[in-house]
Amino acid sequence: MDEYIKQALEIVKAQAGVRPMTEEEMMSMVTKIATSLRGVAETGTIVEPGTETPPELHIDPKKAIKEKSVTCLECGKTFKVLTKKHLATHGLTPDEYREKYGYKKGTPLIAKSLSKARRRKMQEMQLWTKKGMKPGPV
Repeated sequence: MDEYIKQALEIVKAQAGVRPMTEEEMMSMVTKIATSLRGVAETGTIVEPGTETPPELHIDPKKAIKEKSVTCLECGKTFKVLTKKHLATHGLTPDEYREKYGYKKGTPLIAKSLSKARRRKMQEMQLWTKKGMKPGPV
């Protein structure tokens, strides 16, 4: 195993011991740290974050929307909701993002568990019924 990857694994292991991290965060962090360590060792210069070109992500769009998180297919970061504001940082609207990665037009860019919780809450609130009125015959 590459020495830089071993060092990066140790750093990420220490970080994971301090705060909970998703698998995607750990993998992304290991890759980023190993690349930075290799760059410093080979060129003697530190690459500022954000100036390097991001590595090509190989995440299946079908697996990006998970039960507890959504992975941005542009940068690899994980969220509970992929917002318009975040997508704008990549120069995309939600519709352009869906089209680019082959999602259907109405696909929510939100973690499945959060979507289910919101749906349950809306059903409990029953905002479509008028308060004070009894339901009529169907």
